[in-house]
Amino acid sequence: MKDFARKVVAITGAGSGIGRALAIAFAQRGARLALSDINLTELQDTAERVRQVGGEAQVARVDVSQRADVFAWADDVAEHFGSVNLIANNAGVSLTACVSEMTIADFEWLMSINFWGVVHGTQAFLPHLIRSGDGHVVNVSSIFGILAVPTQSAYTSAKFAVKGFTDALRMELEIDKCGVSSTTIHPGGIKTNIVRNMRTGVAVTDNARRAEAIERFDNDFAKTTAQDAAKTIITGIESNAPRILIGGDARFMDLLQRFRPGTYFKVLQRRLEKRAAQAGK
Repeated sequence: MKDFARKVVAITGAGSGIGRALAIAFAQRGARLALSDINLTELQDTAERVRQVGGEAQVARVDVSQRADVFAWADDVAEHFGSVNLIANNAGVSLTACVSEMTIADFEWLMSINFWGVVHGTQAFLPHLIRSGDGHVVNVSSIFGILAVPTQSAYTSAKFAVKGFTDALRMELEIDKCGVSSTTIHPGGIKTNIVRNMRTGVAVTDNARRAEAIERFDNDFAKTTAQDAAKTIITGIESNAPRILIGGDARFMDLLQRFRPGTYFKVLQRRLEKRAAQAGK
């Protein structure tokens, strides 16, 4: 897809962050938007911003963990616009907890959104994309879908799964020659509210530790704006890239994993310890 004028783009998690930035960026390129989020207030704010730049936006409150809701939304979008060309499965949540302290309920909650939400969105929209003859599936993984870090076992599990799912999907689409392709997105630290809205395990219950985790993310990791991430994603779609790394940190960690697949954590650990020591001075 090299031209988005009048193309129909559906985005989950469009109420904030990368989802909102994508909606505005696509609107500026002439696309018509179908936007969903579980937070209707934030979603309507995004739609208003889309309209301010001359775009068209249809909104729907959708819980991506609910398969029937996602399929019903996909059918509504296709009926409203007449076709669908792109689905960006972007909705996601965060959970910080060690394996020993993480509840199964929290693990299932995260997987139902970060992994099953992607599966639901892909399967629901894929028939419509194929019928359009010019379609694309965009599934948001993470740099933590390439390497793992402590306290993020649930998040990395979901994001690794998204990568594998989307890689296999792309192969199938290329074999079928159906006019549809797919891309996996691997953002590094992006300036969004995902960490502020995170759930935490039993060892991270006091406000001081939670605030420390948020501050560390903001100061040490969140180096890329959502707007820059959106531009990178759209450029990657235009070139039909199989995967898109967003941010210098993502590119660094990707190379680190390639060259030190079994010991990359030791490098990351030294960097974290150095930052902690500098912060303590």
